[in-house]
Amino acid sequence: MNNKLILSALTIFISINSVFAQHQDTHEKPLVYRGSRHHVPDSATILHAFKNGKVHGHFRYLFMATDNAAGLTDYFANAGGGGIHYQTAQFKGFQFGVSGFYVFNLYSSDLSLPDPSTNQMNRYEIGLFDIEDAHNKRDIDRLEELFLKYNFKKNHITVGRQMINTPFINLQDGRMRPTGVEGIWIDSEQFKNTRIQGGYLYAVSPRSTTKFYDVGESIGLYPSGVNADGSKAHYHGNLSSAGIFTLGATREMTSWLKLTAWDLFVENIFNSALLEAEVTKRIKEHGKWYTAGQFIRQDAVNNGGNIDPSKTYFEKGGKSMSFGFKTGLKNKHWDVSLNYNRITSHGRYLVPREWGRDPFFTFMPRERNEGFGNVHAFVARGSRNFEKIHLKTGLSAGYVRMPDVLDFRLNKYGVPSYAQVNLDIRYGFDNLFKGMEAQLLVVYKHGIGETYGNDRYVINKVNMLLWNFVINYHF
Repeated sequence: MNNKLILSALTIFISINSVFAQHQDTHEKPLVYRGSRHHVPDSATILHAFKNGKVHGHFRYLFMATDNAAGLTDYFANAGGGGIHYQTAQFKGFQFGVSGFYVFNLYSSDLSLPDPSTNQMNRYEIGLFDIEDAHNKRDIDRLEELFLKYNFKKNHITVGRQMINTPFINLQDGRMRPTGVEGIWIDSEQFKNTRIQGGYLYAVSPRSTTKFYDVGESIGLYPSGVNADGSKAHYHGNLSSAGIFTLGATREMTSWLKLTAWDLFVENIFNSALLEAEVTKRIKEHGKWYTAGQFIRQDAVNNGGNIDPSKTYFEKGGKSMSFGFKTGLKNKHWDVSLNYNRITSHGRYLVPREWGRDPFFTFMPRERNEGFGNVHAFVARGSRNFEKIHLKTGLSAGYVRMPDVLDFRLNKYGVPSYAQVNLDIRYGFDNLFKGMEAQLLVVYKHGIGETYGNDRYVINKVNMLLWNFVINYHF
């Protein structure tokens, strides 16, 4: 691992930049197909609406490789795929949309074989394909969107399969395809300086799957970890829920203060509430200083999904709390910040990993703090945008103090304390290859916490180097 430590040290001196990861921030609109938000004036006939619709495409190649500690299995994968999105012009305010995507396993390790010394399965590369069938290399396709949208004034109501981006349910598209949902969604900017979103969702298609699942069935498709007593969690296939009800609002109170509030109610399982405030101040002509605070409160609903404690998702009577802070400076070239997040020891912070990534200020791609309590996370990040040569660079470094791996009540997945460094470089092509973007993301995680000589707490978790090379082409 000496070479890995040297490489990580070198990356720190390359530049002080932040992570331009493969996901969109959770406050952004879910722009998966570039240009798909283009609006065409309302047409006089349905035929005109279909003929004047817009087609957008996306091709993607992703190479991923995990270099684990000596004696543990290493992995690699090459994935390629593409998709088409079509949306009609408006007819009396209505629009119809559809999209689909396919993925091929071009050449990879045998991701169906566990590591012989720990019996642990692959963690990262399998997510490029079908997590439910590691042998599936070709029939990996999904009808991602199929919706009817109604637009009036600055309001949009969408019914059917679609993609959304919220703090608790989001694209999390760091593999080949993002998470999709099915239901009724409202997005309104009717009121000045205010955006309201929300709806009822009755199905989810998690990233790295090919199907849409009922809400209860969608939880546990990813590894489930352990119960609070250390026994294996068995909630997958044993949860019942009538669906997800969620509502959020963002309001610019003044030119320097923005407030955000969200609530996620998962019938029969749990409720999560988020409050966030951000203050900005102009510095000179082209820069600004910003600082923000965040608070999250979670509570179990009924029995947390199942009356049997060994099969429930959220422990009956359980709760968790998290708060975070960030502060930074930003202009058109640089963005540097310091970030902190604390999950208290009241209980585990739990939102299904199948639905999205963490909303914490300290989030770093390729690791999450979901499933843990009594966590202190510190992250410094910065970015540099070289507009003239179409290059973006980013570096982030973090330290996360976790509960002991044997503290099962607060450590669901057996992850020890760790330090993490992410280097992200992106280049946007021009001229002949306009629409193409290349990205290199290098992640190093160094274990700090006690693992008691058990490599199950090491493999794919710490003392590892993860390589990601991505090419996207949008048209």
